[in-house]
Amino acid sequence: MSDIQTTYFEFWQETASRIKETLPQQEFNTWFNRIAYLRSEERKVILAGASQFILDTVIARYRDLIVNTLSELTGEDINVEFVVVSRSEIEHIGKPHETTKQEVIQEKVVEAPPKQRISEEKTLKMKTDCNLNPSYEFNTFVIGDNSAFAYNASLAIAKNPGVSYNPCLIYGGVGLGKTHLLNSIGNYIINNTPELKVMYVTAEMFTNEFIESIGSQKTQHFKNKFRKVDVLLIDDIHFLQGKDSTQEELFHTFNNLYESKKQMVFTCDRPISELKNITDRLSSRFERGLNVDLQPPNYETRMAILKKKLFERGASMSDEILNYIATNVCTNVRDLESSLTKLVAYSELLGQEISFDKGKELLGILPSLAANANQTLSIDTIIKVVGEYFNVSSFEIKGKKKNKSLIQPRQIAMFLARDITEYSTTEIGTEFGGRDHTTVMHSYDRIESLMKGDEAFANTIMKLKRDLTSVKK
Repeated sequence: MSDIQTTYFEFWQETASRIKETLPQQEFNTWFNRIAYLRSEERKVILAGASQFILDTVIARYRDLIVNTLSELTGEDINVEFVVVSRSEIEHIGKPHETTKQEVIQEKVVEAPPKQRISEEKTLKMKTDCNLNPSYEFNTFVIGDNSAFAYNASLAIAKNPGVSYNPCLIYGGVGLGKTHLLNSIGNYIINNTPELKVMYVTAEMFTNEFIESIGSQKTQHFKNKFRKVDVLLIDDIHFLQGKDSTQEELFHTFNNLYESKKQMVFTCDRPISELKNITDRLSSRFERGLNVDLQPPNYETRMAILKKKLFERGASMSDEILNYIATNVCTNVRDLESSLTKLVAYSELLGQEISFDKGKELLGILPSLAANANQTLSIDTIIKVVGEYFNVSSFEIKGKKKNKSLIQPRQIAMFLARDITEYSTTEIGTEFGGRDHTTVMHSYDRIESLMKGDEAFANTIMKLKRDLTSVKK
């Protein structure tokens, strides 16, 4: 091995070691054990992976972190390239965190097999067709004492659907990770057993589809859709309160799937016993299997979440500020992320680091702080009120569809969120399915322009604002 290769190999080992300290063990093992140091040139490190999919994921998530860490260690601007080699060669090279030096083999660049690429495309399409969010996976979930039971139960279900803990109900307050775990189950199953048919819906979506099937006289099609799946994931079943016909349909769907040993997982914002206007026989079905709760994260978990979110954004912030957030924002993960997003956005827009005093000042008016968590209207509430007015679901408003019937309600909801609340356009965009802040600004300008030229439209917006003001009070 040449001097350059030896030196850079040692720098790579130290880089991997440092990254390992910043990532959850499962996440590090999932991706960094699949790449290896291949060889070096002057100011260049070449890393190898066994498939283009692996490399694309590593490049998207960790390239900047790898480059920055290597450059910091070497004191040089290091370029990092990624190439595909055979799996046997990867095993021969060794894993990046091992401390023994490995023989450097001659580079062999090969194209990823077309079948692999098609498979990944099909997998993503399957997830989209199932309404799953591909970004919600087990390795992106931060585990704490508050969530370890629910996490492990969800993972066990994903590994053995229909065998372990069927049915399962995960309950807890807003923003604690119920939807993340539910989507993680679906994504894991599709990744590992794609032959199983998975369906994720919110209880609101289930209700709306059921009503539509009655109106269009396609109830049998509706029954087939939900009774011929292998895994049914239903979010927010508290929405079913008082909807007797929908409860009746879900009761029969439940029985059909249960008798066929098909997996069912539900989420709720409270224990089933605290729900009102839920029939006893449906309630007993929910309680039949495993019921697990998600509690607000403790301080240590809150700090871990903040550091992980900061890493994912490729940003930095002092531990003093992170400690202040973790100490004061005690509600849920969503409020933690909202607090962090506000500070990161401020730092990025002004191009400067945030001092502790400035961070404290900004967070002092943030609605997610425990002291005033209930005083400011949430974006979810705005979306819900607008959705009910236009007869579209919150899921559709946050979604990617660009139907004419959805675009205007979505823009109105963004306008109201910007007009009524203290949230930044970046924070609002995040709540609307991860949209860019420029989309929020465009929506605001668009609605403002329409209001000036259409008195009836302006009256509609003012009515919605009055409705939301009454909700806030």
